[in-house]
Amino acid sequence: MANRKDSRNRVLKNGETERKDGRYMFRYTDKKTGQRKTIYAKDLPELREKEKSVLSDVENNIRTGGNVKSLTVNALFRHYLETKEISESTKVNYRSAWKCHVEDSIGQYKVVQVLPSDIKKLYSGLSQKGLAKSSIKRIHNLLHPVLEMAVDDDIIRKNPAKSVWKDYGHEPEEKKALTVAQQKQLMEFVKSDTMYKCYYPMLTIMLGTGVRCGELVGLTWDDVDMKKKEIHIRRTLVYKDYGDGLMLHVSTPKTKSGTRTIPMSDSVYNAFAQQKELNSLLGKDRNAFEVEGIKDFVFITRNGRPILMCSVNKILANIVKALNALGQEETFPSVSAHTMRHTFCTRMAENGMDIKVLQYLMGHANINITMQVYNHIADSSRIENELARINALAVNF
Repeated sequence: MANRKDSRNRVLKNGETERKDGRYMFRYTDKKTGQRKTIYAKDLPELREKEKSVLSDVENNIRTGGNVKSLTVNALFRHYLETKEISESTKVNYRSAWKCHVEDSIGQYKVVQVLPSDIKKLYSGLSQKGLAKSSIKRIHNLLHPVLEMAVDDDIIRKNPAKSVWKDYGHEPEEKKALTVAQQKQLMEFVKSDTMYKCYYPMLTIMLGTGVRCGELVGLTWDDVDMKKKEIHIRRTLVYKDYGDGLMLHVSTPKTKSGTRTIPMSDSVYNAFAQQKELNSLLGKDRNAFEVEGIKDFVFITRNGRPILMCSVNKILANIVKALNALGQEETFPSVSAHTMRHTFCTRMAENGMDIKVLQYLMGHANINITMQVYNHIADSSRIENELARINALAVNF
């Protein structure tokens, strides 16, 4: 069979055709779908450049076709969430982060057109806005698996988000726990202040258990075993929009390690007893406000509703403000619910608690998080010990 030729006497390959209007086309079969497809070009050299790309895709089993080629990063993200078995609360957090930082920028790009430089530009912009390295990493931990799914599905060959986030973002401020003196000062003020002493039991429990704020406000009296002196962490309470407006929802703990049983110290036991008495005196125990079937919350407002996480942080901020209004020489540092949790972890580490036990009590999924506290304390101790040794040497001279 003689070779087919075009009007310029050039030999055409299988699948190539010169049209009557002078344009060229190439027909091939997509191995993924089995469909016949066609590409067009103004001349033969241009057609063959397109052929290289298409045949390379076919050889590497990359999908082709209009629907996939026009798939946006935003659409891929929505598909990604549908494949994940995660709590609705986590999905809300993911959607919120995506909407704030990705949706209106790279999210509108077609997946097949995203370049590593596009990802770098996104992260650079977030860095210039003042986001910390850890915040940019959280965005990266969303974007990378979304694009990795496109690689797994043979839509693209390489993940453009691979290893590009580390050079962006500001180093976060070191998380500081209260010193022993500050902890004592804070609690003595709260205990003696007529306005804030009603929060003394709650703060005692926070400092004595290290529970997360969502776990704290999610506690019910069924979770508090006064006979065995145990606290059962089973849930967190969140105030989020799951598509039904902002409202309270019950969620699972942050990690599987978050579901745990914490033994009560005597001070924590007494704090729960005081809280129960306080609720009874104010008539709060008559209320039966429910959140998705859960009721009888330990920490509630005057109308019987569970206290919100943001309210706990506001209470702490107001206490510090009142404390600083006393006109003391040193300004008391800001305190959040996380500060209270970090302070508990630090106190336990300072007193030599077994690191695996502390990891369990904190509900840390990764022991490296717990180790950060231990290492910080160890470093401080080594410095103090070395300074003491140097001072001793100086005296001997």
